[in-house]
Amino acid sequence: MTSNKNKIDKMFFGIVLSLIIIGVIMFISASLGILNKNESKFCAVIFNQLIFGLVGGIVALYFGLRIPYKFWRQYSLPIFIVSIIITTLVFVPGLGFTHGGSSRWVNIFGLSFQPVEFLKIGFIIYFSAWLSWAKGKVQDFRFSLIPLIVLLGIITVVLINQPDTKSLILITGTGLVMLFVSGAPWKWILGMIIVSILAFVILAFTTPYLKSRVNTFLNPSQNGSTSSYQIQQSLIAIGSGGITGRGLGQSIQKFNYLPEPQGDSIFAVVGEETGFIGSVLIICLYVAFAMRGYRVAHYAPDSFSKLFVIGIITIITAQSFMNIASIIGVFPLTGVPLVFMSHGGTALLLDIGLMGIILNISKFQKNPITTTTKK
Repeated sequence: MTSNKNKIDKMFFGIVLSLIIIGVIMFISASLGILNKNESKFCAVIFNQLIFGLVGGIVALYFGLRIPYKFWRQYSLPIFIVSIIITTLVFVPGLGFTHGGSSRWVNIFGLSFQPVEFLKIGFIIYFSAWLSWAKGKVQDFRFSLIPLIVLLGIITVVLINQPDTKSLILITGTGLVMLFVSGAPWKWILGMIIVSILAFVILAFTTPYLKSRVNTFLNPSQNGSTSSYQIQQSLIAIGSGGITGRGLGQSIQKFNYLPEPQGDSIFAVVGEETGFIGSVLIICLYVAFAMRGYRVAHYAPDSFSKLFVIGIITIITAQSFMNIASIIGVFPLTGVPLVFMSHGGTALLLDIGLMGIILNISKFQKNPITTTTKK
């Protein structure tokens, strides 16, 4: 094995750059849907995404590349604690505010963001550091399974009260993947999956807004003017795109039909404007992102960097496909944004910054060399 220091993974960088460029183009196109309604909102949305998100993300990418990745392991506990504290700010009067019946946003000096984006990162950093420390003890549930349960318990208390079930699902699934990769017995993983599924099923039938979304998923043709409106309009948009699409900027559904076309409905705009071919190509880009990202993790220099990359790639990929699946009607609507594309300046800034850390790690990945065994 040899070290490939000072050379980032160019293929991974190319995939990420492609997703960011396509994301910016589709975001601008989708945002035209609000231009005629509210010009000031359009300007604010564009500024937030392109200046704060994109430019800020490029700056974060630079620092992600420059800061030694071991820094994140060294300060993993303070980072996790701060991410929890930031997330609880949604409950502070005057800072947190409610939108669509959920308290998931914080407004500080006119800047609004979802603190859960910080919590996702804080969890992955700390759990990666913990599992890498307990590397030789992961077969003991006291050093692997119990810590995960404790962390998820803390996170559940914070997220359920917002409520933000979708983020809890993403964090839980990512934690289980990281636990499995670390070498924990598969029986524990299976047990946790079963328990998690049962818990979310109970939540789905006891929480009104989740129950409504499940009913909408099972009966998308009902309540077309209320709960099923978004999925019906999304399917109309995707269907009208045909094979090659209406053309960039030519979406009809983003005007007065699709709710939040620049937000979690953006893939419907993608389908309408680029058609089946464009949609499949974008899906393939996300698949390539996952495959190349996991390759970086496979050849990462140590257990912390390996688990960190796996955690980030898993949560981004899962979130992206959760969004796409919900928009095409094969998964209940969740409201999760499409990574690198949907509106959210803070999320875009953090996601691009995380790519800088992964590229930093890729500079030190160990490349396989074909060797022959001496007989």
